[in-house]
Amino acid sequence: MTHPQGSGPRDGHAVERMCKLAGVSRGAYYRSWAQAAPGREETALRDLIQRLALANRCYGYRRIHALLRREGLCVNHKRVARLMREDNLLALRKPAFRPATTNSRHDWRIWPNLARRLIPMTCNQLWVADITYVRLDEAFIYLAVVLDAFSRKVVGWALADHLKASLALEALQMALDSRQVVSGGLVHHSDRGIQYACGDYIERLEAAGIQPSMSRAGCPYDNAMAESFMKTLKAEEVDASAYRDLAHARAAIGQFIEDVYNRQRLHSALAYLSPMEFECRPELGAAAQPPQALVTTDCP
Repeated sequence: MTHPQGSGPRDGHAVERMCKLAGVSRGAYYRSWAQAAPGREETALRDLIQRLALANRCYGYRRIHALLRREGLCVNHKRVARLMREDNLLALRKPAFRPATTNSRHDWRIWPNLARRLIPMTCNQLWVADITYVRLDEAFIYLAVVLDAFSRKVVGWALADHLKASLALEALQMALDSRQVVSGGLVHHSDRGIQYACGDYIERLEAAGIQPSMSRAGCPYDNAMAESFMKTLKAEEVDASAYRDLAHARAAIGQFIEDVYNRQRLHSALAYLSPMEFECRPELGAAAQPPQALVTTDCP
């Protein structure tokens, strides 16, 4: 963070007069100022970075850099990374263990992948869904989410102590209750898990005029947006918390989803806006047009 040209002492006549009164040259005064000012500036920048990092404990240097720019500071991202590394302001890491939440060995129909080459141009053109685990002291509970792929906003979620289809259906119903869906204009993408392929779930999608879509076998790229949200949730909420029971977890995770992730968290794919800010952009209405084609990364 550098001072703009001319941001030092500006009144030359006053400086010259004060130097004469103090018995020092102007050159000595400016050399002293140049030595002290950068130190004060660095201290102020470190203090601000530390306060932002403590308030957003899982932000890396890129998001801290974006927050600094919002504060009106012109600072290089490499400098922010260096200061955070020196001050040991590191993001939390997730544990390695991960129980299985997907059972794709079933006799239900596997739907074609409609989302593979789809770029949503407005809300409610592509939803992505997934299920993950959350660990309690002595048990596991499970979270189902539905995200709008355009804004990455979580539009539906549900938490339960089982992996039945009713868990995914509850998250889907929340999404349907909170959004205006045009029949035939929305694709719902998920993995091949039995919760999403079963008759009850497909019937609910078809009743709302939503087209089912499923990932290719063994290809994580196909549902990358949902996987990315789950990683964020684990790193920034679940791994930093110890839940007493299902009710405690539901309250804490619900607060993170609704208040932190949807409304506050800066998203790198959204030009460092939150999902709510991205959806409220004035130009959003002009973007309402049919989805465009996208060539995605092929699985090995």
